[in-house]
Amino acid sequence: MTVYIDLENLLKEKQISKNKLCLACNLQRTQLNNYCKNKVSRIDLSILARMCEFLDCTPNDILKLK
Repeated sequence: MTVYIDLENLLKEKQISKNKLCLACNLQRTQLNNYCKNKVSRIDLSILARMCEFLDCTPNDILKLK
């Protein structure tokens, strides 16, 4: 099994733009795109916590097992 980041689907489901998430979580757009495209090898837990707080979700909603 592998862990993958399902952030893009969550953003669509909650109808939140990437720009809004970047501003709220103090992320660079490139950084967010890497999370959305699952190109992150080491997840920054502080970023994950900020995204969860803003999106009102848990890490289980963002991180999935495949």
